[in-house]
Amino acid sequence: MKLSEIADRHGARKDRVRIGRGIGSGVGKTGGRGGKGQTARSGVRIKGFEGGQMPLHRRLPKRGFKNTMFQAKLCEVNLDKVQAAIDAGKLDANAAVTADALVKAGVLRRAKDGVRLLGSGEIKAKVAFEVYGASKSAVAAVEKAGGSVKILAPKPEVAAA
Repeated sequence: MKLSEIADRHGARKDRVRIGRGIGSGVGKTGGRGGKGQTARSGVRIKGFEGGQMPLHRRLPKRGFKNTMFQAKLCEVNLDKVQAAIDAGKLDANAAVTADALVKAGVLRRAKDGVRLLGSGEIKAKVAFEVYGASKSAVAAVEKAGGSVKILAPKPEVAAA
């Protein structure tokens, strides 16, 4: 095999459709935009506009609560990234692995509200984690390697019915 023979798999790249190139192309004249009017022009398209009638999304009442303003913004870290940092000597396996330690090691850019440990990859070192949250598979993998996971997140309160 030569460098010049390497190519993408068939169907991986698609040629773009050149619109407005004659009636034989199937996308000539109006170029797939229909007739005249606002939608045929460039730059203007009103989403949800219903010809002056009050749009559906404004006719329906507001319901529910969006928690996006108050939810915890977490950083996810997989076990293989932590193991790679330990192997490279950036993380000390004997000290507790916290959000600050992960930032100093260059595993994370910033800590945000906390770190959630995920179980992708494997960890060989015996490490004590102190994180906001962890998946069951991550906790199992860390404990199998002889380490421990301390969850810092507050436990959700269960409302009595």
